[in-house]
Amino acid sequence: MSKILRIGTRDSQLAVWQAALVQGLLKQTGVSSELVFIKSEGDIDTVTPLYALGVTGVFTKALDAALLNNRIDIAVHSMKDVPVQLAEGLCQSAVLKRASYKDIFVSKNGVGFLNDFNSEATIATSSVRRIAQWLNRYPNHKVENLRGNVNTRLRKVQEHDWHGAIFAAAGLERIDLRPEKSVDLDWMLPAPAQGAIMVVCREGDDFAFESCQFFSDSSTALCTRIERDFLSALMGGCSTPISALAQASNGRVFFKGNIVSPDGKQKVEIEKTIATVDAANLGSMAAEEILIKGGQPIVNSIRKTGLTTNGEV
Repeated sequence: MSKILRIGTRDSQLAVWQAALVQGLLKQTGVSSELVFIKSEGDIDTVTPLYALGVTGVFTKALDAALLNNRIDIAVHSMKDVPVQLAEGLCQSAVLKRASYKDIFVSKNGVGFLNDFNSEATIATSSVRRIAQWLNRYPNHKVENLRGNVNTRLRKVQEHDWHGAIFAAAGLERIDLRPEKSVDLDWMLPAPAQGAIMVVCREGDDFAFESCQFFSDSSTALCTRIERDFLSALMGGCSTPISALAQASNGRVFFKGNIVSPDGKQKVEIEKTIATVDAANLGSMAAEEILIKGGQPIVNSIRKTGLTTNGEV
């Protein structure tokens, strides 16, 4: 009798969709599996701003514990929620081909005001990274906290007196919930690994590891590792005003990164292009350069405020 892989997942609609996707990919190679639903701290507390929870891995540590306690065999995560340093005893078994990396703005009554950088408006997001980039572009806007799963957050946009809210495109598009009143924020750099799905297993579990290898996308794995290396070298936490995007094409990797002060008043950016064969250390190299270009004071300021928690939605 062949082993049945236990797939750990949060029970939100998006998390279940992602786990079911992995289950379907496993089935294609004859690997049987079942879903095991686990509540995360980020799901239980849907009121406190993510940056105030004071923990790393707010959406992942419950699944990490289940893996280490042998309650499940693999865990499926939105990769941007995964701490850059995996829990001891766990390893990355697959990174799926990336969907859209973009952030989008879901408006309540139109987006004309976005063309005026001096406009006054109220928008919603719980992401430190999005807040910082938004205030850098729209210094007169007010930002409200927005928590909950994607369904809850979409409902809150309609219930509150906001002009709109910021979401990850991939999260809404995967479960067919992207509203018509939404626009891509092409100017906003994404969170490291945004739009990618990571599968994690226990170290030494060869069956779980090998079962996931065939659907791991090497290009996405490379680009997300570069982005996470950039984040790790600068700060380490995943809910920080640090953004990164690496894209591989025609034997080269194109990288953009930035760090923005939480109030949006300071921003330092970097762009680099390098041959794919030489890209292994691109993330850490870009981090070193952005610190030299003026990023160090921003990093120092962020460390003082403690805005280094994990879990952007």
